[in-house]
Amino acid sequence: MTILVADNIAEVGLEALEEAGHHVVDDAALNGDALVEALRTERPNILIVRSTKVTPEALDASPALSLIVRAGAGYDTIDVDGASARGIYVANCPGKNSVAVAELTLGLIVSLDRRIPDNVADARAGRWDKKTYAEAEGLKGRTIGVVGLGNIGEEVVRRAQSFDLDVVAWSRSLTPERAEEMGIGYCESAVDVARSASIVSLHVASTPETHHLADRAFFEALPKGALFINTTRAAVVDEDALRWAIEERDIRAGLDVMEGEPAEKRGSFESDFAEHPSIYLTHHIGASTQQAQDATALEAARVANTFSRTGDVPNCVNLATQSPATHQITVRHLDEVGVLARVLDEMSKAEWNIQEMENEIFSGARAAVATMRFTGDATDGVVERIEAQEKVLAVSVIEL
Repeated sequence: MTILVADNIAEVGLEALEEAGHHVVDDAALNGDALVEALRTERPNILIVRSTKVTPEALDASPALSLIVRAGAGYDTIDVDGASARGIYVANCPGKNSVAVAELTLGLIVSLDRRIPDNVADARAGRWDKKTYAEAEGLKGRTIGVVGLGNIGEEVVRRAQSFDLDVVAWSRSLTPERAEEMGIGYCESAVDVARSASIVSLHVASTPETHHLADRAFFEALPKGALFINTTRAAVVDEDALRWAIEERDIRAGLDVMEGEPAEKRGSFESDFAEHPSIYLTHHIGASTQQAQDATALEAARVANTFSRTGDVPNCVNLATQSPATHQITVRHLDEVGVLARVLDEMSKAEWNIQEMENEIFSGARAAVATMRFTGDATDGVVERIEAQEKVLAVSVIEL
């Protein structure tokens, strides 16, 4: 297969793809129109990206494109709905960068509490101010609230507990029983987390449901002087509400992501957050450790190699969890040429739309059973015509 790698991934991932016999086109500079042109020219079967955006124009550029792999956990930079409409699989690499993001999260918390960046900046500039920098509160015994308990959130919890922080959390999947097992407090909403903690860290995916999850009500619930961390996606935070909280409630923030951040790896950067003494910014580097990049690249290669060998897509994010099928037909038949073709022809004449299909072969390859889920009018006449087909052994239809 031809695989276009349109972003930086670790060398171990590229080597794994090449060792599997793929033709790998590696160009980390591809973006926008350049990506569309490369897709049109190379006609890849698989596209691997990290931060590169995959637009509808990109999806249409290569008719051979069957799979897009996001070398990371989030996939909001990919037009997933557009890919689904075109029958293109989208997969991600969840959990491979969890430790790296959790490490940065705790680093930002310690940095805010001890004002480490300001310490360093003043020392380098020849200013000695031990009196100011000796006024940190410390972390032991404080409460951290974790919003979102996926792979990253759970790694943050483990590290926070090692700092002797009390932990409370909210996640759509979290139950009181699971919280008790983890040794953390259960909250019923993100706002409840904000109300219950003096440190809050966000670890939810960026979706329409989580857009501006940290809104004015969220920041109003935070205690004055609280620390706020966002290492997930900028869209999860209402930055106007965050500005208000910083000015009116003395909130201090550590942000690895922000609105309008540059797409390039290097260049100029302007943000009113960058000048604010209560905000520490990092360069969207949460997943950027060599350990995380190696693990993510190898996982992206595993997804691509599995698809090329078997047709299966590990970590696929855009398959329907339940099809709209209304009926299921089971056809036992002889495993011979043309049998299923004639069955499918009758189903087509009846305007049955097949959503799911499986054909299993029995030992000896003399007989098989085909199971198909479909929408349509399952009249007896159609079933009888299928049963009458040569080499069909038995037919049954059930309503789902």
